[in-house]
Amino acid sequence: MRKPRKRSFQELVLENKMQLLKDREAIEKIEERLEKKHLKKAR
Repeated sequence: MRKPRKRSFQELVLENKMQLLKDREAIEKIEERLEKKHLKKAR
């Protein structure tokens, strides 16, 4: 049997991005985290 080819980092990032774009709940969590981060910097 052949070994499965290891994916490059870029391929993994793209795959992860596509999954996140389909996952509305995950996007909202990330946006919420970013907002909190920016609010801390603004103060």
